[in-house]
Amino acid sequence: MDCPKTMPETAERRKQGAAVRERFVRVREDVAEAALRAGRNPAQVRLMAVTKTVDEWLIREAVEAGTDLLGENKVQEIQRKRGNLPPAEMHLIGHLQRNKAAKAAECADMIQSLDSVALARELSAAGGKLGRTIPVLLEVNIGRDEAKFGFPPEQTAAALEEIMRLPCLSVRGLMTVPPFLADERQTRAFFSQMMQLFIDIRDKTLDNISKEAHAMEVLSMGMSGDYPWAIAEGSTLVRVGTAIFGMRDYR
Repeated sequence: MDCPKTMPETAERRKQGAAVRERFVRVREDVAEAALRAGRNPAQVRLMAVTKTVDEWLIREAVEAGTDLLGENKVQEIQRKRGNLPPAEMHLIGHLQRNKAAKAAECADMIQSLDSVALARELSAAGGKLGRTIPVLLEVNIGRDEAKFGFPPEQTAAALEEIMRLPCLSVRGLMTVPPFLADERQTRAFFSQMMQLFIDIRDKTLDNISKEAHAMEVLSMGMSGDYPWAIAEGSTLVRVGTAIFGMRDYR
């Protein structure tokens, strides 16, 4: 006879898994609708499922529902989860300390949170040892928030020029986390500023640098509370966690 606890636990897991699948599909549809409202092709916007603190069995539900891109805040979480999940890209989106650059170079498909030239040098050196060119995004502190990481907007182009000269990095674009604001107008103003910076940097001609190795094509901005606004302002990649997996338990 089955243990009385087994069936309710299994039923609860099925319920939670179904909820994740439904929310993922709904968010994917919302992303497409937001792109269409902005006069854009939905294929131009990629949806990342942010899996911070999420159990592997729930992440698997999202992958099986269709996501091919996962985002993690910590290197050790990518290391721990990667071998236990179906194939999907895994990007590091959280702050990366320089002493963990080598581990990040080994396990992350892309590092979206490159926030200093010193870190870039560490990553390039790690890539050289691995025989790998590491795709990165430069994190921009668009709101100049002292509590956030990233390059100040006015310093980003100069930092980019230096970073693009490193041999084992491929700069693919920019990423930002704007100040948390409930006001749509203010939030969209930050996204608009970010889009303009992205265009300016993408179109700038940098002497003696091979643009073929640095396709500036990714503008990563927008999360669960504001991704439709980010898409309206030009985001090509939105990072959505709570709207897919529900509220997190950080205990």
